[in-house]
Amino acid sequence: MRRFLLPALALVLAGAAAALAGLGSGRSTPEAAAQPLAALTPLQQRLVSGFARAAAEQRATLAPNLRLQQAAQQRTALTGCPADRGANVHVNQNCLNLTDPDLQGRAQAQNETGVAQDPNAPRRIVASANDYRRGDGNCYSYYSGDGGRSWQDSTPPMGFTRGTAFGGVARQYWQAGGDTSVAWDTHGNAYLSCQMFMRGEAVSNNPDQSSAFYVFRSTGSGGASWNFPARPVVENNDVAGAGDVLLDKQYMTIDDQQGSPFQDRIYVTWTLFAADGTAYIYEAYSRDHAESFSTPKLVSTTSALCTNTQGAPTPQGTCNANQFSQPFTGPDGALYVVWDNANVTSLRPGEGDDDGGGDAGDRAAAPAGVDNRAQVLLAKSTDGGNTFSPPVKVADYYDLPDCVTYQGQDPGVACVPEKGETQNSIFRAANYPSAAVNPRDPREIDVTFGSYINRHSNETQRNPCVPQGINPDTLQALYDGVKTRGACNNDILISRSTNAGRTFTGGSADVRTLPSARDGDTQADQFWQWSAFDPRGRLAVSYYDRAYGNDETTGFSDVSLSGTRDGSSFATTRVTTASMPPATQFGGAFFGDYSGLSAADVAHPVWMDTRDPDLFVCRDSAGNVTQPPSVCTAAAPNAALANDENIYTEGLSIPLR
Repeated sequence: MRRFLLPALALVLAGAAAALAGLGSGRSTPEAAAQPLAALTPLQQRLVSGFARAAAEQRATLAPNLRLQQAAQQRTALTGCPADRGANVHVNQNCLNLTDPDLQGRAQAQNETGVAQDPNAPRRIVASANDYRRGDGNCYSYYSGDGGRSWQDSTPPMGFTRGTAFGGVARQYWQAGGDTSVAWDTHGNAYLSCQMFMRGEAVSNNPDQSSAFYVFRSTGSGGASWNFPARPVVENNDVAGAGDVLLDKQYMTIDDQQGSPFQDRIYVTWTLFAADGTAYIYEAYSRDHAESFSTPKLVSTTSALCTNTQGAPTPQGTCNANQFSQPFTGPDGALYVVWDNANVTSLRPGEGDDDGGGDAGDRAAAPAGVDNRAQVLLAKSTDGGNTFSPPVKVADYYDLPDCVTYQGQDPGVACVPEKGETQNSIFRAANYPSAAVNPRDPREIDVTFGSYINRHSNETQRNPCVPQGINPDTLQALYDGVKTRGACNNDILISRSTNAGRTFTGGSADVRTLPSARDGDTQADQFWQWSAFDPRGRLAVSYYDRAYGNDETTGFSDVSLSGTRDGSSFATTRVTTASMPPATQFGGAFFGDYSGLSAADVAHPVWMDTRDPDLFVCRDSAGNVTQPPSVCTAAAPNAALANDENIYTEGLSIPLR
C-alpha cells in the first residue's frame, strides 16, 4: 500500500505489488532501486513521459575526460550567449555553460515549453521550460512585458518544500524538477506548475525516489518572482526508495473567464503510475489562488470504450492505461480534460519490418496489417472539478514508431525517424492531444493530436504505410513503410465537438478521414503540436514540421503555424527562419515532450530550438583539457556540429484562408 499525502488529508491507494501476467512485475528490491524505472511494469514504462524517463536514466559517470571527436574539434570565439535569429526571439537569457563531454545537456539545455498571456494585458507573457543550467533539470520561468519582443529569466525557488508529508521533517529537498506549465488568473497573477522528484540510488547514495507536484504563484510581478515555498498539489513519500510509484506529466489551467461560476479556479491533472501496474488520470483544484488544493479526483473512470485492460487490474475502472492529460476550460465555466488512452488494441507484433529494412520499394502488395491504434478520450466536469462525466471518445490515433527498430538507438521509446538510410533523429517523441474551447461559442471544442496513420498515409500505394502491431520488447508501435519516403508520415489532426463535448467528429469516423492542420503536405512528418483560440474564435496550431527543404531525409525540423476558422480548411506559415538539426545533447535522446502556444492577441508559439552550437573546453587526443583552456565546437554522432537546446518564440498573425 502506498500513501499519498495531500494538502487536506491523506488519500490511500491500494495496489498489488505482485507480478502481472504478460506485463512484468513491480519490484522494490535494492537491485531494482538502482535500475531507473525498473519497478514500473513494461506498460507503465511505455507510457511514462520523456522527461521522467530522461531524469531517471541520467546515470552518474566517472569519465569527465571522455574524448571528443578530435578531427571535428574547432576553436571558436563564440561565447554561447543569447542572440535572436531574425524574427525568432531567444527566450532564455543565460549564456552556455561548458559541460564535460559525458554530461552534455546537463548545466546547458532548455526544453519542453509552456506559455501563457495575461488575459487582461496580453503583452504580459510568462513562459516556462525544463532548464538544466544548474546542472540538473529545474523548473524555470521567463517573462516579457512587451509582447514577447524581449525576455528576462526568473528562478522559482524549488530547492526544498515543507517536509510534513515526508516523515514530518521540516524540509524535503529536491534534486530535480520539470514538466512545467504556466497560466494567469483574472487579477494579474501568474502561476507555474512544477514536478519535483528525487532520483534515488541510480545516481547517488540517497535512496529517496519521492515525487510531487507543486504550484508557484507570481503575485503581481508578472513572472519576475515567485512565492516560497511552493504549495503542494499531491506528494508521494518514497524516501525509502521503493520506486514503484511515479507521479508524472502534470498540466495546469486556470478558469480566467470573467463571470464564470468558477472564475480563477486552478486545475491540475496528472498520471499516477501506481504500484499495481495501472496508470489513471487524476485532477485537483484550488479555489484560493493556489494556497491549497483539493483531494485528487479520478478523471479516467471506467468506460465501454476501454475494451482491453492489457492484463493490468482495474481498481478504478477499465480505463487503466493513460497518459498526457490536459485540462482546459470553457467560457461557461465547464472543465474538460483530454488525454491519451491505450486500452484499445492488443499488445502483439505483426509481420512488419522489425529490422528497419524491407520497405525500400520492391514489394508488390502490403502485408496484412496488425492494428496498434490508441484513442484520445475526454471527460467533462460542470461542478468545478469535483466530479467528471464518463469518458467520451475524441478519436483514434496511431503513435509514433519504435525508435530502436527503425533507428537502432534509444530502446524503449518512440521517435520520429527520418526517411532513408541515416539514423540521426532519435529523440523520444509521442503523440498527444491539445484542446481548447472557442471563446465565442462554448459548444465548440477543437482537439488536435498527432497520428502516424492519417489521410496522408498513402496506404493504397505500392509502398504503403501499414500498422504492424507492437515490438514485444518495447511495447512501441511498428509499421511497414517507416523509412520509405512517400509512405509513412505523422500528421496533426483535428476532431471537433459542436455540442459541448458530448460527441466529436472523430468519435465514430476513421482517423484517416479527419482534417490535417498541414493539409498541403502529403509526405512529411509533423509532431509536438499545441493549439489555442484567439479572442475572435480563430484556431491556431503550432507544431514541428519536416516539410521544408530536405528535413524529411536529414532529421532536421522546422516550426510551422497553421490557422483555421472552420476546423477543416487550414493555412500555414513557416515560423523558424532556418531548419534545426537533430538534437545532440543527452546523447540525442531527449529534446522534451511538448511545446507551447498562446494566442490571446496574435499567436505566440514557444519552442525548443537546436540551431545554436554546443560549446566545449578544447581537449587533446588523450581527452585532457588543453592549456591554457580555450573554447571549441565539435561534431556529434548524429550531426555535423553538436548543438545546444534553447527556447525561442515569435509573435505572428494566425494564417487564414
